[in-house]
Amino acid sequence: MKKIILENNIPVVIKENKNTPRIALCFYFKLTEPEKKAGLYTLLNRLFLQGTSKRSAEDIAIELDENAIDCYSEMKHDFIRFKLQCLNEDFEKGLDILSDIIKNSTLEEFEKEVIKLKGEIPAEMDEPKSKAMDGFYKNIFLNHPYGHTYTKILEQIDDITKPDVEEAYKNILTNSPKVISIAGDFENKDISELMKKYFHDIKNKKETITNIPAPTLEDNKIVKIEKDDAAQAQIIQGWHVPTIYDKDYAAIMVMNTMLGSSGLSSRLFLELRDKKGLAYVVRSSYEIYEKAALFNVYIATEPKNIKTSLEGFKVELDKIKNVPVSKQELENAKNNLIGKRQFFTETNLQQASLMAFYEDKGLGADFEDKLIEQINKVTIEDIQRVANVCIKEPSVLTILAPSEYLKEV
Repeated sequence: MKKIILENNIPVVIKENKNTPRIALCFYFKLTEPEKKAGLYTLLNRLFLQGTSKRSAEDIAIELDENAIDCYSEMKHDFIRFKLQCLNEDFEKGLDILSDIIKNSTLEEFEKEVIKLKGEIPAEMDEPKSKAMDGFYKNIFLNHPYGHTYTKILEQIDDITKPDVEEAYKNILTNSPKVISIAGDFENKDISELMKKYFHDIKNKKETITNIPAPTLEDNKIVKIEKDDAAQAQIIQGWHVPTIYDKDYAAIMVMNTMLGSSGLSSRLFLELRDKKGLAYVVRSSYEIYEKAALFNVYIATEPKNIKTSLEGFKVELDKIKNVPVSKQELENAKNNLIGKRQFFTETNLQQASLMAFYEDKGLGADFEDKLIEQINKVTIEDIQRVANVCIKEPSVLTILAPSEYLKEV
């Protein structure tokens, strides 16, 4: 793995994997300004493959299909990233298409995308889990851009204009910090020259400070969502916790693995599903953002089991806070976590995406190796300590169920 810096100050992280037939590139644009209206960045992201000044949306689709090139954009809370994957011999063709999309998108399908999004959101929100998660994130990130959920987008989408999207597009191209990462077999390719050829005219503001504030949570909150046709109750409880820059990042990951993200072997699965028969689905998760992180527990259960499930959560959360884990359970959790991470970084595209993510965060593209070392060093005492750091008031508890089952909550 090595890093080069283009003349426009965009860092390019490169990992050469010999004898792999498909090369992958990720281009990260950090979002440093809060959305003026919920849905602004979502619309911008949806418009990127809808035509450029050189190619129509149909032209782009045909060209990608004929050359078996995967090229698309994704929007997360803190960045927009473009992903390109193609056969080695078609890499320059892919770069030509990608650079055109990034630099020359016309955004002409704005009205059509607004209509499509307004139609898709209600259909998505009819799903109980989606509706519950929407209520959870909207409240745990209340009055913050991270809380711009589907319902917030529906509230504000009619106030978004095409000039708003054009301004956001221009600002991201001009003012956002940027990172490029590439993984694959580069034989007979001068990566530096290719990057210069296709991306030399994109400015980079590497030192730009993000103006997105850190979210806060002042008080405990219970969010009740009535859905009388729901066959399952959806329960999510979450806390603001330290994020990826914190010294406890690895320990929190191991705790999360032990508690609920390791599938069949996790405590929540064994106790609430296997032993008590409460759950259709039960898990925990640790979600990372630039200015925050969340730890949450989730269960889908029969509505009559809401109270029992909440009690089950409390028992398991109290146990991991107050009872030292066994050495064997700790080692099993570490091995599970490391094994999953190795599995999810097998392809060139997965590697390119992770390298750019870490570089964008200022941690260095090789942070994954350091993280594995940190995971291996996590102790029994660390698990109990970070459990007490993370699982404490305030929290947000969201429950979706038929109205008759919400009365006792």
